Amino acid sequence: MDKYARTLLIINGKGANNEALRNAVVLLRKEGWKIDVRVTWEQGDAQRYVDEALALEASTLVAGGGDGTINEVATALAAQPADKRPVLAILPLGTANDFATSAGIPFEMEKALRLALVGKTYTIDLASVNKSRYFINMATGGFGTRITTETPEKLKSALGAVSYFIHGLMRMDTLKADKCTIIGPDFKWQGEALAIGIGNGRQAGGGQRLCPDALVNDNLLALSIVTAQEMVPTLLNAIFGGDDDNPNITRASLPWLEIHAPHKMTFNLDGEPLTGTDFRIEIIPDAIKCRLPPDCPLLA
Repeated sequence: MDKYARTLLIINGKGANNEALRNAVVLLRKEGWKIDVRVTWEQGDAQRYVDEALALEASTLVAGGGDGTINEVATALAAQPADKRPVLAILPLGTANDFATSAGIPFEMEKALRLALVGKTYTIDLASVNKSRYFINMATGGFGTRITTETPEKLKSALGAVSYFIHGLMRMDTLKADKCTIIGPDFKWQGEALAIGIGNGRQAGGGQRLCPDALVNDNLLALSIVTAQEMVPTLLNAIFGGDDDNPNITRASLPWLEIHAPHKMTFNLDGEPLTGTDFRIEIIPDAIKCRLPPDCPLLA
């Protein structure tokens, strides 16, 4: 990338005081990189800054935050004309940083920012839910979703990703499955699901590797269903791995799927909840361009 091309860095307000990031921006500016910084304060700011990036003809748009921030920026990018979209890059500044972790994005700010500026560009997929909502990493439903939604902010601030697991242990008394039907091309499953993961990325909720084989550029969704049988050991296996041969986990790779439930279910789309009884989730092939490490595990 030409260092004199413009880069717009969108930082979630919670990470604006990161000293390592400030130092990295100052250093790279001294090297000649043209970096503009914007900080989000409320819902809709990411969309406004993406619009500004297009007006400024920025070649790179860096999302600095967690999965929710990346989701907002990626969703806003996907709505723009393909020939005008800046390349998306990522700085992991959130609590869990599940997508960045799965993708192998460096957590050291200078390395992450240099990757954002000079890394190789890859075309990746997004996923849509009911043609109105989107996710770049994962949609999760079931007990794990309730835990990530309910975990107190103070606990997340103090302990980071491990807070989800601790809060989950505290809420084991509420553990229950969701009855639903899931259909897709040559696929049908019906039963009680403890957890459902529909992945473009591989993990959610602070490290739950629900979709260990997901890829961001294969034009497919990775589906994992953790059943209600032997709930506690199955959940622990799903979180910590070692579940490849677990009979209580059903997996599939599908371009689309539908979920129908007799009661309301809540899905967490990169950190944002969506509640309903019927969901259609579809992959959007080759939706945006993203700078990723050359050895990124999410690439086919």
